[in-house]
Amino acid sequence: MSRPLFVSLDGPKGVGKTTLLEAITKELRANNIKVIRLSEKNSDPYRKETMALVNRLARNPSLDLELEVCQRFADSRAWISQHVLTKQPPDSIILMDRWYTSEAAFRQMVPFAEILRLNIERNVQAPDLHVGVVTAPEISWARAAARTRGLSSTVIHQLEEHVACTQAFERAVAEHGWVLCRNEGTIEQATKQVINEIYRVLGCPLGISSAGSRQ
Repeated sequence: MSRPLFVSLDGPKGVGKTTLLEAITKELRANNIKVIRLSEKNSDPYRKETMALVNRLARNPSLDLELEVCQRFADSRAWISQHVLTKQPPDSIILMDRWYTSEAAFRQMVPFAEILRLNIERNVQAPDLHVGVVTAPEISWARAAARTRGLSSTVIHQLEEHVACTQAFERAVAEHGWVLCRNEGTIEQATKQVINEIYRVLGCPLGISSAGSRQ
């Protein structure tokens, strides 16, 4: 490819996405592939203002306010698409921690079709590979509860909400043909699945050449 391969990993809380990202990065770099790790959260220059709006939404849920949140996130992704993604080396793989696909899990009133439209209209870059990471909600809920930071969500507070969030996300994965990664086994199994999907998109299903370069 003449530009970076753009891969997003999305999913509900507690599915082990960060651990999976770290394992994928390690595996690709071991094969001399240039990997750029980015996160929507850390790349967003308007994050503080948007999260203040998210906190308002959590206290006083309304369709209009949630739509405004969706619009602001789409605007931020448009900025990242133009000012961050375009600056990455063309021979690299960009691993993005959350992108607009995650909205399918966390936005509760605005239909995901509307969220997708907002992002397309703003020329938000679509990933070359969408990976939806999931577990059974009881598993991810328990994992999140065991972390030092806990669930750390301003949107989800009860198991029932987390179950609904997971179900909504899995429906979006199926409807849009994203890659579903069930991270309920070993991290090695999940890593192998995602690595194979990356190589498939690159056109080298068996991996990389002996020289260690992208094909």
